[in-house]
Amino acid sequence: MFDNLSSRLSEAARNLSGQGRLTENNIKDTLRQVRLALLEADVALPVVKAFIERVRERALGEEVGKSLTPGQQLVKIFHAELVALFGNEHAPLDLRAQPPVVVLLAGLQGAGKTTTAAKLARRLIDKDKKRVMLVSTDVYRPAAILQLETLAGEVGALHCASSVDDKPVEIVDRAIGEAKRSHADVLIIDTAGRLHVDDAMMTEVAAVHAHSGASETLFVVDSMAGQDAVNAATAFDRHLPLTGVILTKADGDAKGGVALSVREVTGKPIRYVGVGEKVDALEAFHPERMASRILGMGDVLSLVEEIESKVSKDKAEKLARKVKKGRGFDMTDLRDQLEQMINMGGMGALLDKMPLPGRIDPAALKQGADENQLKRQIAIINSMTPAERRFPKTINGSRRKRIAAGSGLQVQDVNRLLKQFTQMEKMMKKMARGGMKKMLRGMPGGGMPPGLR
Repeated sequence: MFDNLSSRLSEAARNLSGQGRLTENNIKDTLRQVRLALLEADVALPVVKAFIERVRERALGEEVGKSLTPGQQLVKIFHAELVALFGNEHAPLDLRAQPPVVVLLAGLQGAGKTTTAAKLARRLIDKDKKRVMLVSTDVYRPAAILQLETLAGEVGALHCASSVDDKPVEIVDRAIGEAKRSHADVLIIDTAGRLHVDDAMMTEVAAVHAHSGASETLFVVDSMAGQDAVNAATAFDRHLPLTGVILTKADGDAKGGVALSVREVTGKPIRYVGVGEKVDALEAFHPERMASRILGMGDVLSLVEEIESKVSKDKAEKLARKVKKGRGFDMTDLRDQLEQMINMGGMGALLDKMPLPGRIDPAALKQGADENQLKRQIAIINSMTPAERRFPKTINGSRRKRIAAGSGLQVQDVNRLLKQFTQMEKMMKKMARGGMKKMLRGMPGGGMPPGLR
């Protein structure tokens, strides 16, 4: 998400290198580039105009330190204005009402409401330790009701049954009653959608909302919908007392303009972002962290939180002991690392959160970090015997042919993995002998950046 916008903003800031200070003349061309970048990212025109004007006013002011270069000044201004555009602070759900707290999801058909309902339930169960019930009022699509029931079982949530013969408001009344009897903390209502906004849909959703007494009414929007998403958000905001927005399919959107536009148009905070198909692929939206990611500064806090929640502490400690000793690292350890990387969304998801030097293209790195390649490497390791995983040096030519055949790959693929393993093994032995300190001393400045020591 935001890949195109990120590279264009970074390029615009670099174009000011060699300038003594920011002036109206030297930022004119830069702001023109930024305007085009925002429009290409599907940001709504009124939002673009307002953003550019705010950046121009701040760039010509005296609020940025004179010790910074013009490019650094502009990046700092970009960051501040993006944070303001996104809403300044993270806005968590308010679950302090009398249970069951009702959360209603509304949006167009195909935006991903049903999957998002399950993802949100999973997050509330895992992170907030809530007892959650799901119910669907989409009586026009039997598949949606069945899908939600299946997903409820997958994420460990309760489910209130409904059918195409029921009326949506009756489903809501029954679900609230069942939620109370089941002592559910949160009831999430998945509503029906249409391909386009129409009066019948709005009337029905408004009636469902009135019956539910929802504490949170969230607009679910497809990140790749472009200007249609902005129009839909405006229509829903007129008919419902929206309290927030959830962006879906952000992992497939390189533009990201919908996020900027919907927040500005509705004035409602973005609560969560869907970043994958898995039921745990829903991230809390933090304006400051997202602004940093757009400008290539990374999002280390989110990365650390994700590692803490998804990486096995036992396996990590076991690997750390092996690294400290400089021996014992084997193919099973490598497989564990590859599986945990996939569990965190693959290398692409990690690169999104890592700070990268200005001239490195994140998109190019992601192309070389194919998740399917990780899965192929895991298949190769799984085709080895336990003894071969423990002692990779015993894998001769005939064993390599057998492993390649067992994994459905070529001998060259097995050779490549074994070579990578040997290089990792040497690196870990070097780290155990203090090699990491020597490498860090050779870096500019004599070691890690001050904030990461």
